[in-house]
Amino acid sequence: MTTRDDRAAVELRAVTRRYGHGENAITALDTVDARFDPGTFTAVMGPSGSGKSTLLHSAAGLDRVTSGEVLIDGTAVAGLSERALTRLRRSRVGFVFQAFNLIPALTAAQNVVLPLRLAGRRPAPGEVAAMLAEVGLADRAGHRPAELSGGQQQRVAIARALVTRPAVVFADEPTGALDARSGAEVLRLLRSTVDRHGQTVVMVTHDPVAAAHADRVLFLADGRVVDDLTGAVGAERIAVHTARLEESAR
Repeated sequence: MTTRDDRAAVELRAVTRRYGHGENAITALDTVDARFDPGTFTAVMGPSGSGKSTLLHSAAGLDRVTSGEVLIDGTAVAGLSERALTRLRRSRVGFVFQAFNLIPALTAAQNVVLPLRLAGRRPAPGEVAAMLAEVGLADRAGHRPAELSGGQQQRVAIARALVTRPAVVFADEPTGALDARSGAEVLRLLRSTVDRHGQTVVMVTHDPVAAAHADRVLFLADGRVVDDLTGAVGAERIAVHTARLEESAR
């Protein structure tokens, strides 16, 4: 039996995801096994169409898998009703998207507190202010997204993802809409949440420099895990692996 201390933040067991039926069916994930332990930072890479986004959506409980099992913080997703799955995502999963997905009419503080409000929770005194300070935006609490730079908006999105203290944060190309400097700040922040707070982060990216901030790089091709690098890999080695996979995919 898996105990709370040794269970994964997220685990995929023989997960397959197909779209469509019969001869027109497309297999986006093909019997994928993957485990993401607490306090780790994993980058997921691969050529276009390799299954990166499908893996993220399946692991986050956003997409029901065709077969296999997904567990989020020890809870099996398959047996949950839509309401129970929504509650699980709200409490145990954080999301950071390429396009920020902030509510334009809300201030930074109001955007950060939104997941707590949706979960029916009242923030503790100073909780939202402390979260904004954590991402370096203590003086921007009253600003709306249009009054913030892209990098600042993404840092608000990270604060929003972290405010529920989730088991895992999924980041989908979080630096894709940012310039190099802002992207580097966001990556340092994600790295810091892992190192300082033991947060689990799973990030889909196409950028070897971004992936080099992770502890581990998981490579996909044709819906399967084809390589798994751990440790301080370095952007150059990641780029070589990426180029090799892209060449094979042509």
